[in-house]
Amino acid sequence: MRILSGDDVRRSITMEAAIQAMISAFSELAADQAALPLRSRIELPDHAAVALFMPAYLAQSGVLGTKVVSVFPHNPTQYQQPSIYALIALFDSQTGKPLAVLDGTHLTALRTGAVSGAATHYLARPEARVLTVFGAGVQARTQVQAVCAVRDIAEVRVVNRTPERAAQLLELLRADGIAAQVQIAADAATALAGADVVCCATGAPTPLFAAAEVSAGTHINAIGTHTPQHAEVPAATVAQAQVFVDDWDAALAEAGDILCARAAGLIDIRHIRGTLGDLVLGNVQGRTSPTDITLFKSVGIAIQDLAVAGVVLAYAREHEIGVEVPL
Repeated sequence: MRILSGDDVRRSITMEAAIQAMISAFSELAADQAALPLRSRIELPDHAAVALFMPAYLAQSGVLGTKVVSVFPHNPTQYQQPSIYALIALFDSQTGKPLAVLDGTHLTALRTGAVSGAATHYLARPEARVLTVFGAGVQARTQVQAVCAVRDIAEVRVVNRTPERAAQLLELLRADGIAAQVQIAADAATALAGADVVCCATGAPTPLFAAAEVSAGTHINAIGTHTPQHAEVPAATVAQAQVFVDDWDAALAEAGDILCARAAGLIDIRHIRGTLGDLVLGNVQGRTSPTDITLFKSVGIAIQDLAVAGVVLAYAREHEIGVEVPL
C-alpha cells in the first residue's frame, strides 16, 4: 500500500488535471456509472465542528474508496491550524485490496476549486474577465486558481471580514503566478460591480451580499456551505438564476442556498435545471443568454475526491512518489 503525504499529493496533480478529472467523474455520475451514498456526519457541538465520511465508486474509472474529513472552523484563529483535515483511502475495485492512503487536505481544497472551474467552463460567459471571491482561506485560493485556468481573468477582487487574511491570500495568489490584478475590495457592493464570475467560499450562515448587487450575466459558484440552514447566496438571487447542482440527492439534503429559497416559497425543485454531469453530457442547456445569472451550487461529493485521488495515485506510481508499506 502506498502512503502519500501532502507534499507528495501537491507534486502529483495540477489544477488543470483536476478540472479534467471533475469533468470525467461527473460524466460518469450522470451516466449512472457511479455509486454515491449520501455522506455520514458526526456533529461535535462543543467545537462547532463536524466529521464527515464519504464513500464512492466510479465504475468506468475503476476507482473505489472513501474520504474522512474533519471541519473545525475555529482552527485558524484559535490554533493557527487549517480548518479542514482529510484522509482518502483507495481500494482495488476488483479485489478490494487497499491501494493507498493519501493526505486529503490539499485534495479537498483542490477538488473544490476544480469543480468550480468545471462549472465556470460550462456556465460563465466566454469573455468573463472579472472574478470576485468571498473568503480568504484555502478554498478561496483554489477557487481563484481554477477560474483563472478556464477563463482569461484580468482582475480578482477579494472580500473578507478579516483584512489581514485577505492580504495573506493576495500574497499567496501572487506566489501562485496568478497573472490577474489582485486587490482587496472594500465591501460586497464594490466587489460585485461589474463582476463576471463570483465564488462564495466562506461557510457563512447568512447571505454575503444583496440580490440587487448582482449584475446581469454573472456566474456564481457557491461552495462554502453544506448544511440545510446556511446560505451564502440570497434567496432572491437563487430564484432569479439558472441553477445547477453537483448532485440531486446531496443538494436536496444539504444545499442551504437552495433549501432556504424553497422554504421562502421562491422556488421549488423544478427550478434546478440539472447537474454538472448533465451539462458535461449535453443533457441540459447551460447559459441561454449573455444576461442570464447562472448559479452552480456544490455541497461537495465523494466522487470529486476519488477522481483526483485516482489521478494522483497513477502519477505517483509512475514517478515513484510516496512510500510503499506492507499491510
